[in-house]
Amino acid sequence: MTNQQERDPQKQEVNRQRHFAFRLNIFFFCIFVLFSVLIVRLAFLQFVEGDELRALKDKKTTRSTPIPPIRGNIYDRNGFPIAQSVSTQSLYYRVQPNQDPDEVISLARRLSNLFMRVKENNPKTKTMTAAEIVEAMDVSFDINKQLRTPIIMYSEPRRIKTDLTREEIAYLVEHRDDFTDLEIMEESIREYASITDDALEADGAVQEEHIAVQLVGYLKEYSGASDLEIYRNHAGEYLNTETVGMDGLELMYQERLRGQNGTKLYQINAAGKIVPGDVEVIPPTKGDNLYLTIDADVQLATQRAIANNLDKLRNDPFYTSINKTGTKAMAGYAVAMEVAGEDAGKVVAMASYPDYDPEVWRGGRISQRNLDEYQLVMRNGTIWNNWAPVLDDDERGRHPGSLVPLGSTMKSLSILVGLNEGVIQPDSMYRDTGRFEFGRDGSSIRNSSSSALGNLSPRSALTKSSNTYMAAMIGEPLYKKYGPDEVLDVWDSYMEQFGLGVRTGSGLPGEIAGKKDYLDVDQMGSELASMVFSSFGQGGRYTALQLAQYTAVLATEGKRLKPTFVNEIRSADSELLEQPEPVVLNEVDMPKEYWELVRESMMEVYQYGFEGFPYPVARKTGTSEQSVAGGIVENAVFIAYAPADKPKLAVAVVVPEGGYGAYGAAPIARDIFDAYDKVYGLYDDEPGTSADDSGDDTPS
Repeated sequence: MTNQQERDPQKQEVNRQRHFAFRLNIFFFCIFVLFSVLIVRLAFLQFVEGDELRALKDKKTTRSTPIPPIRGNIYDRNGFPIAQSVSTQSLYYRVQPNQDPDEVISLARRLSNLFMRVKENNPKTKTMTAAEIVEAMDVSFDINKQLRTPIIMYSEPRRIKTDLTREEIAYLVEHRDDFTDLEIMEESIREYASITDDALEADGAVQEEHIAVQLVGYLKEYSGASDLEIYRNHAGEYLNTETVGMDGLELMYQERLRGQNGTKLYQINAAGKIVPGDVEVIPPTKGDNLYLTIDADVQLATQRAIANNLDKLRNDPFYTSINKTGTKAMAGYAVAMEVAGEDAGKVVAMASYPDYDPEVWRGGRISQRNLDEYQLVMRNGTIWNNWAPVLDDDERGRHPGSLVPLGSTMKSLSILVGLNEGVIQPDSMYRDTGRFEFGRDGSSIRNSSSSALGNLSPRSALTKSSNTYMAAMIGEPLYKKYGPDEVLDVWDSYMEQFGLGVRTGSGLPGEIAGKKDYLDVDQMGSELASMVFSSFGQGGRYTALQLAQYTAVLATEGKRLKPTFVNEIRSADSELLEQPEPVVLNEVDMPKEYWELVRESMMEVYQYGFEGFPYPVARKTGTSEQSVAGGIVENAVFIAYAPADKPKLAVAVVVPEGGYGAYGAAPIARDIFDAYDKVYGLYDDEPGTSADDSGDDTPS
């Protein structure tokens, strides 16, 4: 019966309608329940939580933007500003998520056109191409919409351009509604001192000089400097657009100069949008100020002396006729270091020439054109092996760098070593025939011009600069005394005590220790050959700062002074924070009579350019030979300290490919002494004081 009813179509239709009506009732019931809950919730929100929600709607929070710190200034020892932070207006761009490339590129082109238009009326302002602006925006694409990897930190705005002109600012402010993602911010920027010298002209244009450029260093945006270890340790502290020290004292004293970040606080609503109102600014803290040991007047005189003498080496008929190997000289390096009392170790001048205008790094960026032009002269050649300043790769390889052998300036040290080791005595005599043979293969060395100098004592051998005396009486005897296994270690120990082959302790970033060629026995030929050539200055290559430190050891009778560059560190409020004192790195213990013998010998050296010098001076020239590109070049080297009877200033000069030291380097040193004497006085602290020179400018 039941099966028959289930097969009845009419009854089946009745059952389906009954089930559908039931499900429809359930559906409407659920809708009623949900609607009732919604009505109750809305009533609760309005009558119970209404006041609280209205308060939340009006509640504001803040968003902060960091402000780069104000960098401390750098002054010379007399307070002349060499590098200082000045206020400027800069244009920033705030990166937004999901940017439309077309809109960004259009903005960049509009800004580029603005900068170009302003330059027509203000030639000194910098322009930027649209591509450069897009790159500065640090978005995820370039001008051609090609994908790139940005440094995405949305909270940190990107600096597009510094030093906005009044015309640029006025246009941007007038069209602020069109530039909603741009912001003009006041910030500090680095300016480096330049001196206009009417006497220096090129093609009728007055030239500007800069002060100790490579020593002071330059600044670069942190985003391009973060690979340096000092900055990796502060990754969360620095801003990507902040400028930081990249070389020289700017890098060495980065943490003292930097200061602390400031903050700009904006009010934002619940939707995260900035609302009109006051902006709270917590100003950045200015860094400490450095007062250097450098004297601006002496430094400029040093730079000019190098430039003038290089011009003479290349163009003056007298120089070119008597110093033919110096006609290709194109660079020079000089260091002047004080050696007396509380000033011991203070570097009063350090010149690496040619230099460059540090303003090419203004704002922490440099154009590719400027980088290509100046990359060979940006490093400090007095502490580093600078390449010759020649842009052509092939031609540059035909010239020496700034690291050169000492030549005959080594002979003062050789005499001291010979005396201290007992291989010579103060009265040891040697007959100089102009040539000395050594070794089983009959190798030989000669004096300059193969001159036979006759009977020589240590004193006259140094005065007349005998290569053969140094080799026969010191180099070879030391080899015989210690043998091949020990002699180079003994020699190396003396070199390092005098500051040769080790860093000077200056702390300058990038300083090198020089090259101990005498330890490369395969290159030198043998241990004996190493000693022979080293004895007259052809066994190692050293920097100008090392040479100045070595000269100071001679002047102080054994004290190796740490070169210092900072007299004082003061706060922004002029409070004295630090005043470095002289540091003696090591002392060379030798009998006083040895030091006096060397001093008296150096005083008897005749030196072109020192005629009429009003003080007794101890000096030594050097003409070192160097193999470059298969040929031999001659480098001019010179050391001196004065007054010889009461040393106050030690000077070292290196002119690669400058020929004879007497013409290529010595005149530069004379100008340095004169400049220092004019300002400070070499005797009795009275500028320009005269004294008799005891006739030691008479040719030997």
